Amino acid sequence: MYNKDYKGDVCSHKHSFFLDNVFRRVIQNPKKIVGEYIKDGDTVIDLGCGPGYFSIDMAKMVGETGRVISVDLQPEMLEKVEKKAEKQNLFRRITLHSCPQERIGLPLDVAADFVLVFYMLHETPHPDIFLQEVKTFLKKDGKCLIVEPLFHVSKKQFQKLTQDVKNIGFTILGRPSKKGGRSLLVSLGG
Repeated sequence: MYNKDYKGDVCSHKHSFFLDNVFRRVIQNPKKIVGEYIKDGDTVIDLGCGPGYFSIDMAKMVGETGRVISVDLQPEMLEKVEKKAEKQNLFRRITLHSCPQERIGLPLDVAADFVLVFYMLHETPHPDIFLQEVKTFLKKDGKCLIVEPLFHVSKKQFQKLTQDVKNIGFTILGRPSKKGGRSLLVSLGG
């Protein structure tokens, strides 16, 4: 499946203020969006983490024994995550991973309890290949939350994505509301 709407655009680090500010916290509170899926000790992956809007809050949720792997293809975004993590003394809980545009490229030993794909799947040229790779590091009982923005992804496009997600082998657990867009909660098991 090729994303015919893909233009090679990702949200630039130059616009990261819009991704992490007080106004967004009112509309898209990380704890309300992902809090019910994360517990102490979990390994969590934030794909397309940007400046760490979700990563920092998730690092608090996983506690001392958990970890968050923040993945982005822009080194400048990862630098912002690193600075925030150091400032909040969370750097031991966060692993930064710089990925090339064509794949995620996490080490083979990574096993995630929860994966967040927030407002970024539409930015990938091949969502199916991207999601196939997610399958390689999501635990059998793990969950993945996919949220796409209403202003970039039409209802029809999201219906197609939903079918593609099923065809790839994910089980749809639900379509959570109040997550800030069109959303799917998926797993590998039934």
